[in-house]
Amino acid sequence: MVIGGGGYVGAVLVPKLLQEGYRVKVYDLFIYGEGVFNSVKDDPNLTLTKGDVRDIDLLEKEVKGVDAIIHLACISNDPSFELNPELGKSINYDSFEPMVKAAKAAGVKRFIYASSSSVYGVKEVDNVTEDMELDPLTDYSKFKMMCEEILLRYADDDFVGLILRPATVCGYSPRQRMDLIVNILTNHAVNRGRIIVNGGSQKRPNIHIEDITDLYIKSLEYEDAQINRKIFNAGYENFPVSELASQVKEIVGSGVEIVTEPTNDPRSYHISSEKIRAELDFTPRHTIEDAVRDIKDAIEEGMLDDPMDNPMYFNIKRMKEIQLQ
Repeated sequence: MVIGGGGYVGAVLVPKLLQEGYRVKVYDLFIYGEGVFNSVKDDPNLTLTKGDVRDIDLLEKEVKGVDAIIHLACISNDPSFELNPELGKSINYDSFEPMVKAAKAAGVKRFIYASSSSVYGVKEVDNVTEDMELDPLTDYSKFKMMCEEILLRYADDDFVGLILRPATVCGYSPRQRMDLIVNILTNHAVNRGRIIVNGGSQKRPNIHIEDITDLYIKSLEYEDAQINRKIFNAGYENFPVSELASQVKEIVGSGVEIVTEPTNDPRSYHISSEKIRAELDFTPRHTIEDAVRDIKDAIEEGMLDDPMDNPMYFNIKRMKEIQLQ
């Protein structure tokens, strides 16, 4: 079961899981539509269940017979969370422990939780490792940290719990997001010929959507002892925002203008992924440049409808549009 599987990452992950031979149940509100699965909608191994993570009665029913859960569902990123903090808390935190309890009671063997590298807050060190003290700066990050603690509490030999702390994801998805740093810069470069960089020196770790989805699949295959009650960063390319903009310009075209403006956003991360490389032998096969090319091609080939303004590509706009409660 992929909880929140109808989102940006799930729309890439689910077809891959089907290709690998898994039977997949997607549990999601589908506020971005079920069309994200058009390429696999007739696959007999795919079940789509429209449900809210806060509906524990429905979850208890749907989780029966499930071997593993990949939990992606959340009000994603700080600005979306801050739009309605109570809504964010109810989805990102309040629902989590009842969900974990329901999964364990139903005999689920493995629970993979998508946390976030933002739980570290701002660190001055060159490489932020998994054993460092967490200092979340926002409620979004704080609740990610608290959910990690819940999963670790419930995990045991029969209920394997894995926590992944991905960097910001980038690249093309059938449920595209244009409110993530690399995707934002590429969208503006292609459609406006102009990139605005706020600050520029802040480092932002990124991971390609193809790599993070490959990691979730591998997480179903590792031996229990390799992953149980363990935490791994997953984010390999730690570039300053100014460098990200330069990479985008290099691929989109020399005519792109880069404008630097001041920022009051101090967040800067440089996470280390040495542990996941050493212990799980996981290394990425895709780059930020690949993500930029994929989005550029999708825009130029007309695969994205009105990418600058369509609410379907922007979490906050879509949440406002449907008045999510």
